[in-house]
Amino acid sequence: MNTHYVKYTAVIRTLGTAGAKYQTLLDSLAAQTIKPEAILVYIAEGYPLPKETIGIEQYIYVKKGMVAQRALQYKEVQTDWMLFLDDDVYLAPTSVETLFGQLKEHDADVISPDVFPNAQRSFGELLLMAVSGRMLSRKDDGKWGYKVMRTAGYSYNAHPVLPTYWSQTNAGPCFLCKKQTFLDIHFEEELWMDKMPYAMGDDQVMFYKMYLHGMHQLTSYNSGIIHMDAGSAMQSLDKENSRICADLRFKLLFWHRFIYRVDCEMSKCNVFLALWDILCIGYAMSFTLLISLLKGQWGMLKLKKDAMTEAVRVINSEAFKSLPKVKRQWIKRI
Repeated sequence: MNTHYVKYTAVIRTLGTAGAKYQTLLDSLAAQTIKPEAILVYIAEGYPLPKETIGIEQYIYVKKGMVAQRALQYKEVQTDWMLFLDDDVYLAPTSVETLFGQLKEHDADVISPDVFPNAQRSFGELLLMAVSGRMLSRKDDGKWGYKVMRTAGYSYNAHPVLPTYWSQTNAGPCFLCKKQTFLDIHFEEELWMDKMPYAMGDDQVMFYKMYLHGMHQLTSYNSGIIHMDAGSAMQSLDKENSRICADLRFKLLFWHRFIYRVDCEMSKCNVFLALWDILCIGYAMSFTLLISLLKGQWGMLKLKKDAMTEAVRVINSEAFKSLPKVKRQWIKRI
């Protein structure tokens, strides 16, 4: 791959409401040392086109949804490579060139910049996240960036010193891969996520599905890419409670579809492996209930129990059971 002659298409999902941050994204794409062949913007039906422009982007109306606006066939894309973007990302002038260079160096299939400040939390927050099984910081082992845990949470490299690391999952606002690589995971099979009351976790599902399909996945730590986060701030208590419940619901569904069922399929339902999976998720769910109980947050305790009950209902539904099975493929090894 000669990074100076590679061709790619930038594809953006949006509601058209990011304002100045969207303009920043467009301007930064125009300033790339390797410019996109085209900028295609997939906007949700019923939303007006944004006034921000650089005059070369093309709009395509699609159904609204975090998955629906990404799980497309991209027939309009004429290049092998695609740069997937949310509408609130800033790219340094050499960001795309850097990502292509790192893909070439490691012969990887997909790369995503690390744009979430996981380590920039207080000690108390990090401790609670770790004990609860939601997020765990790890020492640098020279190999791994992000890994998925059997609690359906993830662990991350807290002190990366290399430009890139292999990962099992990544941040969703930006990633680069071949069109066929993306199509091969059949992300459209996960449209069930858009039916959930609160959108969450589509990036973890997408990247972990790539990992399970045997694709080499990198995290870049020096791309210069920044996630500006145009989402509405979670200011009200009701919205924060909704987010917490949505996270619990997602964790249970993700665990069942991508961890428990995959392990059962791989090991022909090895009793010990299945039991370990159940113990891990059981611990994570019990811990979050215990925290609310100890704090005397009876309303939150009920909301959490309701979220878990709803997740179990979905898991036992015929629609969820009929989803195509996800199998671990050892096509490529790191």
